[in-house]
Amino acid sequence: MDLLAALTPAQRRLLAAALVLLGVVVLAAPRLVHHGASRALAPPLRVARTVRTAPRLVVDVAGAVRRPGLYTLAPGTRVDDALAAAGGATPRADVTAVNLAAPLADGEQVVVPVRGAAGGASGPAGGTVVDLNSATAEQLDALPGIGPSTAAKIVAYRQQHGAFHSLAELDAVSGIGPSKLAELKGLVTPS
Repeated sequence: MDLLAALTPAQRRLLAAALVLLGVVVLAAPRLVHHGASRALAPPLRVARTVRTAPRLVVDVAGAVRRPGLYTLAPGTRVDDALAAAGGATPRADVTAVNLAAPLADGEQVVVPVRGAAGGASGPAGGTVVDLNSATAEQLDALPGIGPSTAAKIVAYRQQHGAFHSLAELDAVSGIGPSKLAELKGLVTPS
């Protein structure tokens, strides 16, 4: 006997509905399993935390200090803080020639002169001897044969290459040749 013929019309509709539901489940199962598996296998989402650090200043502290060198300092730092980082001034330092309250900028050089070196020592004919490593552009401009442009070049060279160790090193500065070096002899010193 035929199994379907033995079922009542209500049972046949129920069976048809069950078969349709079973077909939907069979067709949808791979997608449901795949979707669930992809969630389970996907790496967890990581949110990177941005740590904001304050910008830092790098300054060169030179001259009559205990530990000359490069120092990394916080923004808003003053010249006095740079001197403290360099171990303080030496007993021979002329800190009155430095503005301790001046704010620092990144890449700046702070030069603490030796007492009497930047303008106190006497040179030939009663003139003053200028320290190449601490003199300002204005002090260098006052020298014979050195104008504002060359004075600025000397300061820039000193900031880029460090302290002068001999008068002959001035020859590396653009605009200064043997005749100017001879003119400056006795008027400048690389203290």
